[in-house]
Amino acid sequence: MIQAKIGVLGGSGLYKIDHLQDVQEVYLDTPFGSPSDAYILGTIEGIPVAFLARHGRNHHLIPSELPFRANIYGMKQLGVEYLISASAVGSLKAEISPRDLIIPDQFIDRTHNRISTFFGEGMVSHIDFSQPVCNQLAAILGDAVESLNLPDTTLHKEGTYICIEGPSFSTIAESNLYRSWGASVIGMTNLTEAKLSREAEIAYATLALVTDYDCWHPDHDHVTVEMIIDNLNHNIVSAQKIILETVRKLSTNPPVSKAHHALKHACLTPWDEISLKTREKLAVLIKKYLPTNNKLI
Repeated sequence: MIQAKIGVLGGSGLYKIDHLQDVQEVYLDTPFGSPSDAYILGTIEGIPVAFLARHGRNHHLIPSELPFRANIYGMKQLGVEYLISASAVGSLKAEISPRDLIIPDQFIDRTHNRISTFFGEGMVSHIDFSQPVCNQLAAILGDAVESLNLPDTTLHKEGTYICIEGPSFSTIAESNLYRSWGASVIGMTNLTEAKLSREAEIAYATLALVTDYDCWHPDHDHVTVEMIIDNLNHNIVSAQKIILETVRKLSTNPPVSKAHHALKHACLTPWDEISLKTREKLAVLIKKYLPTNNKLI
């Protein structure tokens, strides 16, 4: 089975990577259940890449149903160190227009029906999440966009992504509340992925594809799936090119990310007090930190 340092999570509209060669499908079992679909492993210009459609290739999972922990744990099992998330979002600012691209650097969590940690069951860990995105990976992603000189494409290199539970879109009151908080875009998936990626010591960044103005805009006062799909299809063409260029740049000069050592000082529970069952369950995440005399088996 191919091991890949670079992973891609595809959201609405992005169910495959066009440039992937030597393709194989891998179904993984994890301690947190089955991932959304098979991982599609292959190479881009000889560079190993792992791809997963977060909603499934037939888009059969609503955001609340996504097996977030299994998806990220599976990426870790495959050796992923850098994870690029492509996602559809709505805009909460007039200057961020439909069909624009944004690379958020902050998140606000408005979900209420998800488990967003691998820990518990006798092991307590608190990661630093003040900077939820890997700045180095986000910079490479931004450089990739700019180097392509894509026509009719506006890139915003920072912003706050507010993550709601879904699957319904916001009320006007909610949309205006989020605008008053200074949020830039709204989506339903990425905050949970970012938290789990940090716990898994995977560098994470989002390429957000703007599809609509949410419902706050007086000239665009409602959101429809038809509108979203039309704008999303336009942006997916660009996203395929951006992913290809980002993979090239990452493979040439992979950065050392703070995310790669996020658990080093995060665990509060003495290793000897963590049950063997929990240590085995989290082995992929914590094995490198276990004392040499602290066996998993």
